[in-house]
Amino acid sequence: MSRLRIVHRTGFTYNLPAQASYNEARMLPAHSGDQFVLSTNLEISPSAIQHSYLDYWGTRVSTFEVLTPHTELSVTATSLVEVRPSEAPAHDMTWNELDELADTSVHFVEHLRSTRLTAPHDEVVTMAADARTAGATPHDTALLIARAVYDRIEYQRGVTGVHSTGADAWIAGKGVCQDFAHVAIGALRSLGIPARYVSGYLHPKPQAAIGETVTGESHAWVEWFTGAWHGYDPTNMIEIGERHVLVARGRDYTDVSPLRGVYAGPSASSIFVRVEITREA
Repeated sequence: MSRLRIVHRTGFTYNLPAQASYNEARMLPAHSGDQFVLSTNLEISPSAIQHSYLDYWGTRVSTFEVLTPHTELSVTATSLVEVRPSEAPAHDMTWNELDELADTSVHFVEHLRSTRLTAPHDEVVTMAADARTAGATPHDTALLIARAVYDRIEYQRGVTGVHSTGADAWIAGKGVCQDFAHVAIGALRSLGIPARYVSGYLHPKPQAAIGETVTGESHAWVEWFTGAWHGYDPTNMIEIGERHVLVARGRDYTDVSPLRGVYAGPSASSIFVRVEITREA
């Protein structure tokens, strides 16, 4: 078990005062099977009244509006989370059983359709088909796809952005965790394997001392269903474990973006982000 304290500060600055803004944040972890949230808090500046709800995907969303002129909007999420080792789920579903499930269960429909961000490049479709030929089971195939994405894409910031597609990253051969996830999801869905996008945090230092604070960042990985939902981090080629903290799930990045909204005011704005993670146990 690991206990992690996460402080995620993000927001926008404006060259001239914004007169009002309307926003929603997906920055607070929620309880799940292997994750227990001890405390969470969302601090907004300028101060604003918050409302919370669970969205269609089960993610905790905080909505708020700022109705006074402001040159900066700052949102700070502070969370203390215990993450426990997960039990290995069963992955004994065959391709025929998976096909029957996709045809009969509404639950998986949204995770089988491509979106603009996950629509696979033709080469990705071919790669996935080759993986199916080599993989003994749907789960084995999914692991081969994760390896192929890892081998093809070099982790490099600044090449892609939040609006880039998985196909863009595949062509460039470079990208960040969002791109690894989008490419993998597109490949999995092309074979009829339900797949979803997951956002959260990854502690970047496995051997961090208790009490040590390190600079982290938001992270993304994938979950696929081959008899049970299974999480995997294709950016680092590792299983989801005690260093991962889950915040949101969806079809792609647009369903889980940490902070988004609209504002009335100047056209020029810039975003800032800082994440600090402390291992407390």
